[in-house]
Amino acid sequence: MAELLDYLYVPLILFLTVVSPCWIMFHYMFKRGAGKQLSKEERALLDALTTKADQMKHRVEVLESILDSETPNWRDKR
Repeated sequence: MAELLDYLYVPLILFLTVVSPCWIMFHYMFKRGAGKQLSKEERALLDALTTKADQMKHRVEVLESILDSETPNWRDKR
């Protein structure tokens, strides 16, 4: 039995020092890479939110131009 343990030390040490760190590193690299892509539903939601944000930006710009024409010093009243 002691001879069997003597033969297992080298493979065990190699596994723990070389194989297992690589295994863990590649596992999390692939896991992170898989999560980077958006599903079709998420992409559609992102496109809708981008459109809404553009509309809101345009509205804010219009409101600021109206305020600039009606009350030129409105930005200084903070």
